[in-house]
Amino acid sequence: MIALKRALRLGEAPQVAFVGAGGKSAALFTLARQFDKPVLVTTSTHLATSQAQLEDQHLIFHQPGDIRSLQADKLRSVTVITGEANKDRLGGLDESTLAELSAFARQHGLPLLIEADGARQRALKAPAEHEPAIPPFVDTVVVVAGLSALGQSIGEVYIHRPDRFAELSGLKLGALVDAPSVARVLTHPQGGLKNVPPGARRIVLLNQADTPELEAAARNLAVSLLPAFDAVLVAALQSSAEVIAVHEPVAGILLAAGGSERLGKPKQLLEWKGKPFVRRIAETALAAGLSPLVVVTGAEAENVEASLAGLDVVIVRNPSWREGQSSSVKAGLAALLPKVGAALFLVVDQPQLPAALIEALCAQHAASLAPIVAPQVDGQRSNPVLFDRSTFPDFLGLKGDVGGRAIFSKHPVAWLPWLDPSLAVDVDRPEDYERLLRQAGTSE
Repeated sequence: MIALKRALRLGEAPQVAFVGAGGKSAALFTLARQFDKPVLVTTSTHLATSQAQLEDQHLIFHQPGDIRSLQADKLRSVTVITGEANKDRLGGLDESTLAELSAFARQHGLPLLIEADGARQRALKAPAEHEPAIPPFVDTVVVVAGLSALGQSIGEVYIHRPDRFAELSGLKLGALVDAPSVARVLTHPQGGLKNVPPGARRIVLLNQADTPELEAAARNLAVSLLPAFDAVLVAALQSSAEVIAVHEPVAGILLAAGGSERLGKPKQLLEWKGKPFVRRIAETALAAGLSPLVVVTGAEAENVEASLAGLDVVIVRNPSWREGQSSSVKAGLAALLPKVGAALFLVVDQPQLPAALIEALCAQHAASLAPIVAPQVDGQRSNPVLFDRSTFPDFLGLKGDVGGRAIFSKHPVAWLPWLDPSLAVDVDRPEDYERLLRQAGTSE
């Protein structure tokens, strides 16, 4: 389980807008309690009076300019700032006051959390024409969706604005909500992506995953959502303040630049079950869902790259490959986009690598955000190894013929026991290749 602040990968003074349904306010106040400094909470629309009772301090701004009375050293742990009350609702702040509050928060290094629409306590919603009211200055938008609506009819009981939800999902009123329809609404420009400021991180929080079946549904949903979002979180905040899993793009970096001096021939092009090593590993990595898959080439670059024809890979040619593995590691990392959550380093002499192992490493990382996740065969470390993006800066100082092993001492390692001894075979010499071929013949 992962604290929500860590799962969202937030710094110490983020400005976050929460939209959607299915526990939005609960998520906002759960996050507010995870900072060790005062947190400002406000709304651009309204808050229920009952929600404001979760604060340590409630300030009402009656008119423009009231923000000038704020004193950072007088703020309590969770300070809610709203407009005046109207029956059971507290009014939101206008655009100019929100902008001033944003500037105040940045000046004093304080987190600012904003509820940017309402859902009348439903599990799902579709935004109205005037929603969501996301301020342009926020750096992160969290779109909350409640999984309890899965399998239920599209109607007022579970969905706020069911007519609009039906239109965006492509279903009819009264039809049953399924995972594809939720994905269509969340990824629609007039749905979950509506009014998200350019440059803001987009995160989906799939809440109410309080059964194994709903957790499984959330995992499947994450696959559909990730192309449009930076991360998909799975949680059951009604029963725990922590996140069950964080699904982010996991890149593969296939190190295929070495000269194979001890082997006497390029190991990248050795055949395994009718295909070159490098292609066999690339196909396995793609089948396991690694994206993007970066292949770093060097020695025999043209032949190696030709063997990958037709595959959805990113080729990075490393002109400095003779300087050792560290140069290829850094070249591969440099090709990744900022939204990548982790990178799995693949070595070119493991054509026997099963997709199931890659999937298991990614699943363990999603459930823990461990800095390093590595397989262990008979008590010994093996490859491939997954590195969380928090470790990427540590690779910049590597030199010579070293790889990820050089930073193991800097971070805790989550070990994944694996029972396949063939994983430990390194093809460095001709006899290693013969042994690998014999194992393949035995397994077949």
